[in-house]
Amino acid sequence: MSLIGTAIPPFSLNDDRGGTVTPQTLAGAWTVLYAYPKDATPGCTTEACDFRDNWARVQAAGARVYGISKDSVASHQKFVANQQLPFPLLSDPDRTLLAPLGAFGKKVMYGKEAEGIIRSTFLIDPQGIIRQVWPKVSVKGHVQEVLDALDRLRKA
Repeated sequence: MSLIGTAIPPFSLNDDRGGTVTPQTLAGAWTVLYAYPKDATPGCTTEACDFRDNWARVQAAGARVYGISKDSVASHQKFVANQQLPFPLLSDPDRTLLAPLGAFGKKVMYGKEAEGIIRSTFLIDPQGIIRQVWPKVSVKGHVQEVLDALDRLRKA
């Protein structure tokens, strides 16, 4: 089932800054929501730092960024501080949002099948509609793909 053209599912999640984020929080601006497996692991750190290093470009495109994983708020706070991330990270230990987005499920890691977070990115328009989905993200070059799609969709 394609999520493109559907509203972001209902959710209420805590972020690393002590706030609660809901679909209403996202309304009014383009949002990049990226799901990643675990704080402070090599691929996840690279992805977060790519968004950080392109933060001015993301803001210039009129978008905001949220990372989401099953990690605790405390883990997110440490990760944000260590990497100086300018955007919030959402804690979803119960997979409230990860599961309906298809960002949690069976995946193959090191030749073994396991359940976990599937690295995915969702581009959500100011009305809360999912406009682009990257279901299995390769970290290298991904932020540029997101910026290109954002540029294309904003002009449409």
